[in-house]
Amino acid sequence: MSETLELSSAPAGTPRLRDPQFWLRSGTALAFAVVVAGFALTSPLFLTVANLANVLQQSVVIGLLGFGLTIVLIAGGPDPIRGGLDLSVAANLGLCAAAFAVAQRDGLPPTLAVALTLAAGAAVGAINAVAVIALRIVPLLATLTTMNIAAGFELVLTQNTSVSTSGALTTWLLDDGPFAVPHLAYTLLLAAVLFTALVHYTPFGLRLAAVGAHRDAARAAGLRTQRYVAASYVLSGIAAALAALASAALLSGSAPGAGDNLLAVVAASLLGVVFSRRLVPTIPGTLCAVLFIGAIVNGFQLDNVSSYYVNGVEGALILFVVATTAIVRRRLAGSHAYD
Repeated sequence: MSETLELSSAPAGTPRLRDPQFWLRSGTALAFAVVVAGFALTSPLFLTVANLANVLQQSVVIGLLGFGLTIVLIAGGPDPIRGGLDLSVAANLGLCAAAFAVAQRDGLPPTLAVALTLAAGAAVGAINAVAVIALRIVPLLATLTTMNIAAGFELVLTQNTSVSTSGALTTWLLDDGPFAVPHLAYTLLLAAVLFTALVHYTPFGLRLAAVGAHRDAARAAGLRTQRYVAASYVLSGIAAALAALASAALLSGSAPGAGDNLLAVVAASLLGVVFSRRLVPTIPGTLCAVLFIGAIVNGFQLDNVSSYYVNGVEGALILFVVATTAIVRRRLAGSHAYD
């Protein structure tokens, strides 16, 4: 992350219109506005309160998973191999949803079922932390392995079938709150506020960013860097458990195929970088990216465009972010070299 922070500020005195970051952020915001305007023209339902609430509700699972992955990206740094990465978030969601549904089916009290779900998510995060920190396996391989472990346990619990569930919690999440907007839609915004406060406005969050940005300096300052990296994986696991509760409400239980969410989660977390001022992962940036992708998916549905195009769009967004941020950072590095 140190490279990111060093290269993500334009050289002093650079005119705003010559700052590549300015054009990248502005272009992304303009693309968001064009998408919204385009779908508003093609479908009169797009900008209605009910449909915007639907966008929030449809985005809650990807959003919660994206927040968890973003925390890992912040703590781990930008290195594509050894930096922060958690490929197990979607599979962790599937395992947690299965645990919740099976617990409800077997008659466990709702509070115990929720506690079991959160514990399952945190346990997967802890396994990732042990693999990355204690066993020193690169995050890419460690979380890929954990992804398969979580997916395997999900199959054991559900026998690869859907497990239906219902209860006071899932019913309440789907019920309408203020302005006839479902509570589940408000959950995404509330989670964004809470994670933003934790990650960006508390001593813990500032130290977490320092560990990812300047690992050696943080260690020299006395921070136990490994603990913060471990905490990021556990928080990612808890975020996956929260997403599982939302998914269980939307699907009325657990259903196979949670791993299909991984591409959307990665796309949202990476796209969120271009919504930040310094081209670094942030919770608000991820929220903007999640809503951007959610608006595209919802607009396709309203315009009767095949859902098969969604994966293509998400893949194109990942390519766009990786390519453009790499170009911007190279240009900024060249500018710094001549300072």
